[in-house]
Amino acid sequence: MGRRQPTDHSFGDSSRPAHEEGGGRRHVPSCEDARVVDADVVDAVLRTARAVLADRIEEAVRSDASFCEELARRVADFTLEGGKRMRPRLLWWGMRSCGAAETAAALRLGVALELIQSCALIHDDVMDRSRLRRGKPAVHIGLAERAGLSPDSGRGSVFGTSAAVLAGDLALVWADDTVAETVLSAVQRRRIGALWRAMRTEMVAGQYLDLRGQVSGGSSVAQALRTARLKSASYSVERPLAMGAALAGADDRTTDALRSAGRCAGIAFQLRDDLLGVFGDPALTGKPSGDDIREGKSTYLLAVGRRWAEAAGDEQALAVLGRVTGDADLTEEDLADVRGVLEMTGARAHVERRAERLRDHAVRRLGQAVDVEGHSGRQLLGLLRTVSGERAAHSPGTAGETDGGGTGAAGASPVLIATEGGNGG
Repeated sequence: MGRRQPTDHSFGDSSRPAHEEGGGRRHVPSCEDARVVDADVVDAVLRTARAVLADRIEEAVRSDASFCEELARRVADFTLEGGKRMRPRLLWWGMRSCGAAETAAALRLGVALELIQSCALIHDDVMDRSRLRRGKPAVHIGLAERAGLSPDSGRGSVFGTSAAVLAGDLALVWADDTVAETVLSAVQRRRIGALWRAMRTEMVAGQYLDLRGQVSGGSSVAQALRTARLKSASYSVERPLAMGAALAGADDRTTDALRSAGRCAGIAFQLRDDLLGVFGDPALTGKPSGDDIREGKSTYLLAVGRRWAEAAGDEQALAVLGRVTGDADLTEEDLADVRGVLEMTGARAHVERRAERLRDHAVRRLGQAVDVEGHSGRQLLGLLRTVSGERAAHSPGTAGETDGGGTGAAGASPVLIATEGGNGG
């Protein structure tokens, strides 16, 4: 697809390439570098992210030095220091499997996806009152401590959570700015703009439904599944794939099949995360086991357990779920009781089977969209299998052939990746 100056400015005036030398902008790989990016997508995304965020830091310091040092740099560091870069990798291989090499645009949009993920995680930790993220203090905890306050004190808690809301807002602003400054054709800008707007709304809707489920005492099975799709599947997998297809100018049939594959893999991604939240090893997941139960989250796993206990008339099982769900002081004994209920009712096995069926459907739909025998298609197939929780490596080749130095589809850990959906990452 030929590149031309954009005429649709729904995300602002992009008449000058954002990666152009001069004007404070730093170099990112050009379209001729697509094969270099293929060899290590994660590294290319990080290089682009450093350039984009260096510009944002320059803008922040001009606003106020203390704001820059205490808040803006924390957002930049949070974005750069963690995660598997799954969303930009899905965007990249979605684009490449559709036969395109819009390198600069794809990498910048990948950075925007990382920034909107930072927004989601920072805000999510505030809402869930989580103290850890990626094995480190959550942003609201770190901000309170940076200010010399105890995060457990009233003053420290208020400051930390309020400042973290602003940090998440800043990440979202930077994400929007990054999209706005990306050079796209008029057609690309219309398609990407529509996907970006829908994705932001879906992410907020999913988070709201999650919160509402916590205060309402639980959601139906159908509502829990819808929350999983909105909160995780859409912005984690489906929309990044669709953005890659949009960059490539893919037709409707291909785009629809890619979106369907991404939606199924993304829901499986969240169902696996629900399972890990109850049955996972904290040493592998990076977060305490049972947090979803402590927070009263209405996950699909708990919704199925509750419905099947009701259908069986099992008052004892219902009493356990009612007693411990939402209990901030959940003990290991309580957690063992919940695990027993979820296994005895068959909820755990059902969710595992559902995730497997969704993974299989994702693989079939991907095969209808792209050539999964070609290099790019194989990379995308491996990513979707990994995202959806498949434990065996399927992509052949060395680490360098699987998306960069062991971080690709075959080399990645399904357990660790699953924790990056929804509340993970």
